[in-house]
Parts: sequence; C-alpha cells; structure tokens
Amino acid sequence: MTTLNLEALAAAVSFDADNMWVELTDGRQLGVPLAYFPRLAKASTAQRKKYVISGGGSGLHWDDLDEDISVPGLLTGKVDRTKRTSIKIKKAA
Repeated sequence: MTTLNLEALAAAVSFDADNMWVELTDGRQLGVPLAYFPRLAKASTAQRKKYVISGGGSGLHWDDLDEDISVPGLLTGKVDRTKRTSIKIKKAA
C-alpha cells in the first residue's frame, strides 16, 4: 500500500510559463498549475522569485503578493481559497 507523506518539506520553488514547481527535501518535485493561485499567476517573474520558505519547509510565503501556501495542502490538492466575486452583466432589453 502506498501512502502520501504529508510531512514533506519544500527545499526550493521555481516557475515555468504555466506551473509552479516545488522541490521537496525528499527529492520529489511537485508541479501545480499557476491557474490555481491567481495572485501568483498575475505576478511578475521578479515578484515570484521573492518567496520565503517558512515553517522549516512546511510553508511558502510571498510578502509582496500577500500569498501563503501550505506544502502539506499542496500535497492534498488544496488550492487558493480566496473568495472570488462574479460580475453580473445585464442584457439590454
């Protein structure tokens, strides 16, 4: 039986055009679509590079973007929970 190690810790973060890549201390690399994190998706390359690994590797933080991501949360598939508002457009009568 295979188990998911939720105690995995982040060692580094990088980005490509569509994904955030989290290198874990146990050698695994986790790819997460940027679309799951709107603040990171809209951020510049320079802003994305200004992250801090917190909690001994259990968290990722971007102060300039007010973004905090839990590494165990990523492993369980949790994405940005920021409340999104929808814009309603009235049709002309």
